[in-house]
Amino acid sequence: MFKRPSCFQRWRNGEPAGYWSAFPIRQLFVLGMSDFVFAPGVLGVSVFAADGPCLNRRLFAEWLQGTFQPLVRICEPIAFMSIFPYVYHMVESFHVTDNDRKIALYAGLITSSFTFAEFSAGMFWGRMSDRIGRKPVLVMGLIGTAISMVVFGFAPNLPTAMIARSLGGLLNGNIGVLQTMVAEIVTVKEHQPRAYSIMPFIWCLGSIIGPALGGALSQPCDNYPWFFQRGTIFERFPFLLPNLVCVVILGSGVVVGLMFLEETHPEKKHRRDPGLELGNWLIAKCCYSRVKLSQDTDVQADPAAADYFDYENIPPPEYRSTESSPQLGPVKELDGLSECDDIEKQMNGQSGGTPKAFTKQVIFNIIAYGILAYHSVSFDQLMPVFLSTPKSNDNVTLPFQFTGGLALSTKTIGFMLAVQGVYSMIAQLWLFPFAVRHFGTLRTFRFVLLVWPPLYFLVPYLILLPEKLQMTAAYVALISKITFHVIAFPSTAILIANAAPSSKVLGSINGVAASTASLSRAFGPSVTGFLHSKGLDSGYSVISWWACGIVCAIGAIQSFSLEEAEPRKDAERESEPKVAPANSDALRASFAANKEAGSPEEVRRLLSSARTSVDEMEVLHLELTTPAGSNAETVELLAQD
Repeated sequence: MFKRPSCFQRWRNGEPAGYWSAFPIRQLFVLGMSDFVFAPGVLGVSVFAADGPCLNRRLFAEWLQGTFQPLVRICEPIAFMSIFPYVYHMVESFHVTDNDRKIALYAGLITSSFTFAEFSAGMFWGRMSDRIGRKPVLVMGLIGTAISMVVFGFAPNLPTAMIARSLGGLLNGNIGVLQTMVAEIVTVKEHQPRAYSIMPFIWCLGSIIGPALGGALSQPCDNYPWFFQRGTIFERFPFLLPNLVCVVILGSGVVVGLMFLEETHPEKKHRRDPGLELGNWLIAKCCYSRVKLSQDTDVQADPAAADYFDYENIPPPEYRSTESSPQLGPVKELDGLSECDDIEKQMNGQSGGTPKAFTKQVIFNIIAYGILAYHSVSFDQLMPVFLSTPKSNDNVTLPFQFTGGLALSTKTIGFMLAVQGVYSMIAQLWLFPFAVRHFGTLRTFRFVLLVWPPLYFLVPYLILLPEKLQMTAAYVALISKITFHVIAFPSTAILIANAAPSSKVLGSINGVAASTASLSRAFGPSVTGFLHSKGLDSGYSVISWWACGIVCAIGAIQSFSLEEAEPRKDAERESEPKVAPANSDALRASFAANKEAGSPEEVRRLLSSARTSVDEMEVLHLELTTPAGSNAETVELLAQD
């Protein structure tokens, strides 16, 4: 009998039901969590349980993987953001124009080409993830980004650079896919705030590392002449080195994703995954065999608990069920169990047709997401321009006619944005989960949208303050904006995920949502920049800011059309078809009949695939009987949901 170790059971019984007991640590680690965020100590779980001598080796494996699995998520923002420090100089090196304004325009075109391409391909990759699974699309996105980075590094002219960035956007649909995977992994409402804050946190971290990497490694022959000599490939292509480093990071993400990322698609997650088998085998060989209990510890574990940890002598499972799966994952035996590889489909029956994806609430949530992306990215573009714009000597005619900025240096602006980035990571991890847990997702989202518009209306008036107060007011504006940002965006992700009628169409929904946000991010800076230019020419610098405020106010009004739904998981579980006792007996008999060459070792292989999700299973009693002559044995699985 396989059962939960006593120390883990005692810990679980001491926690509130449904809070941390089933938190999907492994999968979120693979998608992008760093180990210090949800390390076992933070969760209240000790790798070596404090209240007993039992060694929880599965948790040890999850903790160990958390030290390198953030590569899967963090590699993309590093690759995307690394071009910003040198894109202006790259366009300048193409010698397409000597006009500084046109150079800035072409640099903006290179940046926006990625966003437009991502918009055009987002829906395709969303549908593809529904068809072939989340993991293949995610890995292909990383590979596509790596290919585009190589082409971009070798770009000899402006058209090639734009094609390379467009290629990266076309081949990468990972934004929507990642949101889909988080939604499928995290189905407990209490877990959603903390889980949905992790991906933005990793993005913030990558957006700090990426520009630093790009700025430090570009033009190496000029910056590091003692190491990179003239006449080499790095002189001919001075912006190749940061792209090659990004390709190495992306390649690491591909390897980690192939070996440690579990499929989450409800109909694809039980397919055989050779990469995951290899990853589990490597962990077992490299880690489990080295974990030893202290010689001073008196281990008193019953045989069942000992068998729970007996991984060394069991071949790597050919199927692994995800943490959120409530059912026993099927195993494809070497000699074939039946014509159908998926036992779960036989036990639960074939699923019905695909439900309608874009319900009224789904459409309303996607519209809210697009509005939010539009005015948020517009602020991100306007604020640095406002901070660097020289002070104006023109006469001020209140309430609207005035121009100018704070005339801050580039170094000062960079420091202010760095402070904003550090604060955003802290707020993402702690402020957002706290707010949603106490006030609810939709109420928090509405409140943020209602208090956000005054920020846009007030920012241009900072130049009218006494000079000694202007810096303080600028910091308050930046901190206020990022506070609203880190609360609003994860809230929309939760609302969209919960509004989806089924996980079968969640990929398509998130694909459309990602495309909508990409389109908003592409048009937002262009429209806002045009309005800002016209406002400065006419003497009304408030035009662009108030336009953003009006859009934000429209989003606040539109948020009252949204409804907060519960996570989809429970309803789907209740609607699953039940198996009649007669049919269940027939399936067991069919299974035993096809096991003529079976052995206890093969039975143990079947059971080993379920051990990673044993804490989330329902109570199952499954008798697997081998034929006479092979030491018939009956195995009882007892697990708790």
